[in-house]
Amino acid sequence: MKVNRCSRRKILNPCGLEMHNYQIDTYIGCEHLCRYCYGLNDAETDWHKEIMIHEDILEQLAQEMNSLEPQSIYIGMNSDPYQPSERNFKQTGKVLELLAERGFSVCILTKSELVTRDIDLLRKMPDSSVGFSIAFHDEQTRQLFEKQAPSNKERLEALGKLKSSGIKTYALICPIMPFITDIDSVIELVSPYSDTIWVYKLHMESENDKNWLNVKSILDQHFPELTEQYQKIAFSKNHSYWKGIRHKLEEIKSKKCLNLKIEL
Repeated sequence: MKVNRCSRRKILNPCGLEMHNYQIDTYIGCEHLCRYCYGLNDAETDWHKEIMIHEDILEQLAQEMNSLEPQSIYIGMNSDPYQPSERNFKQTGKVLELLAERGFSVCILTKSELVTRDIDLLRKMPDSSVGFSIAFHDEQTRQLFEKQAPSNKERLEALGKLKSSGIKTYALICPIMPFITDIDSVIELVSPYSDTIWVYKLHMESENDKNWLNVKSILDQHFPELTEQYQKIAFSKNHSYWKGIRHKLEEIKSKKCLNLKIEL
């Protein structure tokens, strides 16, 4: 994997998520190459071969933070902050050190157990939280859509370590893949380790987008009986399938008394 410097751009960017005004992507591009990822549609490089990092992430970020009061920063919006290159380049680790030094906290989303390396740093940061995204129950199906990402077992073990260390944890069941994601089983997997569980549906913008073409290719090869109906659901915000899933999730939430956030 080539790791090159990106053109100069802002590191601290606006964030539209609840409770977060700003977000940071410590990498441009993602080695995990999840086939459904929306980030692929705007990729600047071929993520099979190349990702990018900021020239001097600490110096630039320090300047951008100068006028900010301490607050929670979201990390992991468009790329995984703990993808394999983090072991060598430590871009995320450096950012966490700076944020901790200035009294900030973070909300991190990842698929990698490497985040446990920074448990001591995270414990210093008030109200920090770490979440893992999981969309599939069985490994065989998971590898069709996200072969280069860590296994569910690795993710769950890491989530358990974080929780036992006193760090707030969450699971992101995303994206729900129609007729493929076994929502009951995934909730069973993550609930023992997660303070909060967020659920998001699969949503595609255009039939010409790279992520849809990737998903369609997998469906055509492995689930050909689903392709046509799946396509209708993926491009419809109000399809009856989503209403049925929402009703099912509301029942699970009530029955099991889970802190379940349903974003459908």
